[in-house]
Amino acid sequence: MTAPLSAAAFFAAKLAYETDPADLAAARAAGEAPLVIDVRNAVAWDQGHLPQAHHAPLAELAGRIGELAPDPATAVVVYCWGPGCNGSTRGALTLAELGYSNVRELIGGYEYWVREGFAVVGAEGRRRSAPDPLAAPVG
Repeated sequence: MTAPLSAAAFFAAKLAYETDPADLAAARAAGEAPLVIDVRNAVAWDQGHLPQAHHAPLAELAGRIGELAPDPATAVVVYCWGPGCNGSTRGALTLAELGYSNVRELIGGYEYWVREGFAVVGAEGRRRSAPDPLAAPVG
């Protein structure tokens, strides 16, 4: 039987495979942007997505990742709708099983990105909502 992880080991491992909207935005601003993949369906993508994200619905991800990231060491962030959706977890697992070693999941997905006031792109163009004071510091 394998010994369970300590709390510190569990949380350190968890942080290695997640990022939050503020950290992703900061990485982008610093020029360290990972490849961002939206695994939601086409209707969701058209309603709005992160700028410079690539659309690869979950059912197509395994077949398309080679064109998006030929190098399995590429830094990749996967997202779906929000905290109630496990599409990003499934997408990250798919990539990890395919040998991608630098994959992270965006905590809160598209919902938290929008709620923190970051720009999105939709059919009507680029837009930004006011930050939700429950999700992002205001002022």
